Amino acid sequence: MKSVLIRPLITEKMTKISEKQPNKFGFIVSLDANKIEIAKAIKDKFNVDVVSVNTVRHQGKSRTQFTRKGRFTGRTARYKKAYITLKEGQTIDIFGQA
Repeated sequence: MKSVLIRPLITEKMTKISEKQPNKFGFIVSLDANKIEIAKAIKDKFNVDVVSVNTVRHQGKSRTQFTRKGRFTGRTARYKKAYITLKEGQTIDIFGQA
């Protein structure tokens, strides 16, 4: 079985969203995971009811580094984020589970 959830999304933006909506959480997920698989993985791991799943795909940024030997060009890794909305009154203890 493939791993759908990679890690929780702990950023300033996600903290602000969680303060306004305490039942909304973010996760970095597998690139090939769909919304149904993400909802099932959250339900199995944290034993909560998922109301909705919104996903965002990020392409890697192009990076260039200039050195004495020349120029190196590459890309950062691409990834997929999932914003999870839980049933009212339910929550996930990310710091205790991670």
